[in-house]
Parts: sequence; C-alpha cells; structure tokens
Amino acid sequence: MVAALARLEAAAEAGDDVGEVAGTGGDLEPATLLAGYRTGLFPMGLGGGGAGPLGWWTPDPRGVLPLDGLRVSRSLRRSAARLPTTVDLAFGDVVDGCADPDRPHRWITPEVASAYGRLHRLGWAHSVEVWDGEPGERLVGGLYGVAVGGLFAGESMFSRVSDASKVALVRLVRVLSRDGDPRRLLDVQWRTDHLASLGVVEVSRREYGARLRAALEAPPPVW
Repeated sequence: MVAALARLEAAAEAGDDVGEVAGTGGDLEPATLLAGYRTGLFPMGLGGGGAGPLGWWTPDPRGVLPLDGLRVSRSLRRSAARLPTTVDLAFGDVVDGCADPDRPHRWITPEVASAYGRLHRLGWAHSVEVWDGEPGERLVGGLYGVAVGGLFAGESMFSRVSDASKVALVRLVRVLSRDGDPRRLLDVQWRTDHLASLGVVEVSRREYGARLRAALEAPPPVW
C-alpha cells in the first residue's frame, strides 16, 4: 500500500500513467484504507470473486455523480415514495446483500466485509437501507461506502426489488446535498451504462485528484 501511494504520487509529479492498479499488497486496517481513499485509491482483490492479491485501484477516467446531476425518472420518484429508507440502521446486512455469492462479478470477500464493518464502527463507513414495509422488516436494497470529509466513496449497492438500489442513491444524494457545499464529491469508481443513466459522468484522474483535494477540506455531512 505504501509503495502504491509512492508510485501514484511520483507518477502524478512526472505526468505518467500508472494504469488502473497502482500497486498490490498491504492490509485492510482502518488507517490503511483511509490513507488510500485520501489519495484516490480503493482496494479490490485481483483474483476471481475478489480473491487476492489485493489491488489498489485508481481508474482513469473515474466515475463521479454530480450531486445536482442525479436523474430521477417518474417511475423512480414513485418508487422512492413507496419504499422507506434509513441511514446506518443495518450496515452489516447491506454489506451482506452486496456480497451475495450468487451475484455476478462478486468481489466482496469475508475479509473485505469485516474491514468495512470496522470502518463503520469507527464512524467512517455508512450505509443506506431500503425497506419493503416498516424499517427493520424486509431489507430490499441498499448501498454502502466510505465518507472522509466531503468525499463519499461508494463501494457497492444491491437491489432485491425493482429500483431499490436507485432509491438508496436518491437518499444518499439528499444527505450529501443537505448543506449545499459544492466541494462534496460522490465517487462511484467506474461509469457503467446503468450508472450513466442516473447521471454519472467521467472525469480524468487529474481532475478527480483536484476535486478530491477540495472535498477533503469540507466537513463531513450529517448522517
């Protein structure tokens, strides 16, 4: 991890491209994870199903969602009115939903789930839950990620009914937008066709770095 940070910083100064993976190895301790996010890196195993070795990723371009750019369709608006949401009520259950072994492209290992559970208990990782019925009854979707200053680094989301993960995103954007601080940054790692339909755009690594530095100076949102 230290080598990945040093390589990324040296490449930035020289204007070189380090590729999507800045380095491998390291651990998933809270201090290591937070140092990575503050530098624009996030961990993901390079093997199938998220198995090791551990890679420290820095996509270029990077997917971000402008907080004023979320596209809420009429049907999504109806779903958001129908499905109640909560914040940080069932973090572990949300991570378990995202880590479902039956999901395609699964990458969340038990070690990763445990590491983010520690971050949550320390107040750095947060979840949005979506329920069918009263909160606490039937979890049907959600998302989780890491908040450092004004950065929210989205890690994963899941949905068991139509629109549930999108409803979680609507709630997240509402939380992050509450104080109107323009420095806030919602990082989604990669822009997919699905995320693009919700307003996610791509920025270069250089632009992401500038936005990240500004975001880290902002106060954390009120969860």
